[in-house]
Amino acid sequence: MALVVQKYGGSSVADADGIKRVAQRIVATHKAGNAVVVVVSAMGDSTDELRDLADQVSPAPPGRELDMLLTAGERISMALLAMAIANLGLEGRSFTGSQAGVITDSMHGKARIIDVTPGRIQTALTDGAIPIVAGFQGVSQTTKDITTLGRGASDTTAVALAAALGADYCEIYTDVDGVFTADPRIVPAAKRIPRISYEEMLEMAACGTKVLMLRCVEYARRYGMPIHVRSSFSNRDGTWVTDTTPPAGEAAAMEGEAMEQAIISGVAQDRGEAKITLVGVPDKVGEAARIFRAIAAAAINIDMIVQNVSAAATGRTDISFTLPRDDGHAGMAALRALQDEVGYERLLYDDRIGKVSVVGAGMRSHPGVSATFFGALAEAGINIEMISTSEIRISVVVDENDVEMAVAAVHSAFDLGDGEEQAVVYGGSGR
Repeated sequence: MALVVQKYGGSSVADADGIKRVAQRIVATHKAGNAVVVVVSAMGDSTDELRDLADQVSPAPPGRELDMLLTAGERISMALLAMAIANLGLEGRSFTGSQAGVITDSMHGKARIIDVTPGRIQTALTDGAIPIVAGFQGVSQTTKDITTLGRGASDTTAVALAAALGADYCEIYTDVDGVFTADPRIVPAAKRIPRISYEEMLEMAACGTKVLMLRCVEYARRYGMPIHVRSSFSNRDGTWVTDTTPPAGEAAAMEGEAMEQAIISGVAQDRGEAKITLVGVPDKVGEAARIFRAIAAAAINIDMIVQNVSAAATGRTDISFTLPRDDGHAGMAALRALQDEVGYERLLYDDRIGKVSVVGAGMRSHPGVSATFFGALAEAGINIEMISTSEIRISVVVDENDVEMAVAAVHSAFDLGDGEEQAVVYGGSGR
């Protein structure tokens, strides 16, 4: 008997019919002889609607109260799912994040998991019940307040629970049939990737692929937890994210997979970033450190950084970096407070950018990837503003209006498409 953790996203439980369909899938997994733990997101766009409501009431809602409000969405969906499972003859037992033992730090809105103590979950499994856990939430170790883990963090809840329970694998159910070589909404001919390494999936998640969240993949790699990404709207095989052999019952799905590592696994895009440029920064030792310490103190993650060559006549340089668009105003405020101390001339802000990336472990041993990538962008007439690379990734910043054209051009240049079948986005959101 396998222990399986299943996570269902908001599009999978968007309405009563969706909840009933998910309940049938859970019960079928249980009746096949598996122990099942379920993690569920809020229904549809419930979290966004609650956030909009909070913004209407207060321009700056207190973090503690906002977390209390936003966690209501998952509590609704977990209780409804437990009711649907009861209608099918089994006991579904719902738990909030704190009841499930998800212990976090005290950072409201972006809390990180410190520990998972799933005693009540294990008791429910021993009793023959199906535990249903509210994703996206936990409880602070120090303040005992309810916390939220950040956008899309139900994936992280599921993997953390799977690791704590010693599950055989974790299934992430979404509204696409796995991880594709590009966003199916942009490239309908994108091909499903049967198997992808943690390393490649980390890069794709960091570059904007929304099927799995970055922290979820980090957690899975740390604990060696295999993830199976698949759709709750079909019974098709999905994508295995793992550096190990998948469970025996699932391995047959990969029989046709090529033995040699593909050069490029996929193309990713991200429209959620902004660019800040500090113009005329004195080219002195320690100035960059002072700038980025201020950004770190504001709890802002930075992606790309570019520093121009210092102008000999002035002894000044320009520094540009990208950051999450949602943190743009906080970043600008932190840097304005430094102007007198650093002595830069002015700040520029651009939130009409997009990032396009190619990811693939195969590029380590295949020359010419950069030439193909930049050649495809040049032929499409797309101007590049910034470039960043790693061993298995090349990323560029382009104008926001050029993102879709860039993704399609690069996907075609590397011949990643599937000429036989078009990808399907069942729920319309890609999650």
